[in-house]
Amino acid sequence: MKHAVFIDRDGTISEEVGYINHPSRFRVFPYAAAAIKLLNEADWLAVVITNQAGVARGYFSEDMIHTVHAQLELALKKEGARLDAIYYCAHHPDVGRPPYRRDCDCRKPKPGLLLRAAKELDIDLSQSWMIGDRYGDIELAQNAGVKAAFVLSGYGRGEWEQQSSGWKREPDLVSETLLNAVQTIVTQG
Repeated sequence: MKHAVFIDRDGTISEEVGYINHPSRFRVFPYAAAAIKLLNEADWLAVVITNQAGVARGYFSEDMIHTVHAQLELALKKEGARLDAIYYCAHHPDVGRPPYRRDCDCRKPKPGLLLRAAKELDIDLSQSWMIGDRYGDIELAQNAGVKAAFVLSGYGRGEWEQQSSGWKREPDLVSETLLNAVQTIVTQG
């Protein structure tokens, strides 16, 4: 079985700008490709896990998600990096119309996307990590049985400074950026 680093998209790989309803709003952090390339070279799977409820809310279609993900993969490829998979949840439990308005098992912090990735990619979750900039990413890690790395990019710094004292679970690692987190994970093994 393989080990993986699951990575949140907005605020972790790319700038947090709210709902990305046009490709021009999507901006990859300058260090993201180096982080993912480091995972590639160290033989860790790099898997994006992202909630995209803008579809359920009617802000954009699933086609926009695919367009943005193609843009992400192209930006990484230009720097010699690659993602092994991208998983997203377009649902919301309270907003929108079917099939997008539903209480699914794939919306973070529920573990459905990680469990699906583990099955499809032969991943040992006990040897894997989740990196994100929201407390929900830490909860997802706990729910899926992976280690949690919290980054201070995106919403991270504000959540860490203003809310972390009330968290039920602490992250296993706190890092300034995705690259810093990956460097630590790869070094620790």
